[in-house]
Amino acid sequence: MTQITKLNLLLKSNQNLFHTQDLALLWGISNRNTLYTTIKRYLKKGILIKLTKGLYSTLPIDEIDKFRLGTVLIHKFCYVSCETVLFKEGVINQKVYPITFVSSVSLKIEFNKTQYIYRQLKPEILFNPDGVEKKDGYFIATKQRAISDMIYFNPKYYFDNKI
Repeated sequence: MTQITKLNLLLKSNQNLFHTQDLALLWGISNRNTLYTTIKRYLKKGILIKLTKGLYSTLPIDEIDKFRLGTVLIHKFCYVSCETVLFKEGVINQKVYPITFVSSVSLKIEFNKTQYIYRQLKPEILFNPDGVEKKDGYFIATKQRAISDMIYFNPKYYFDNKI
């Protein structure tokens, strides 16, 4: 595959965030040396931007949606929920600055001056699609699902406004 074809595939993709394996699949490259050489060339030309080890973007970091970035950082299924959605929906009054996700792992990440918290949920609940919507390349809980998630993690959680 030529460099122009690879570039076309990259730019025509509806994605702007790529893990190394995503690029290998997109370009049909199975040889790791070829893949890393191609990535290095695209980094040098400014077509790709390295965000962290194994994660690249075609956009500057300040132009990437923080929810989308939080989803891609852990490379596992997750959705925005809990305090982030509850604040957005007016259920709680105080903004919680870390962006909260529900995932299959429990993790805290600080990346580009933004904190991301991932709360671990049982697979049978996590993968239940009720109350989870796809939006702009990431998944987000509805108000009702975020309330349910919050009660699951903290049964005594105080909600400022009527549910």
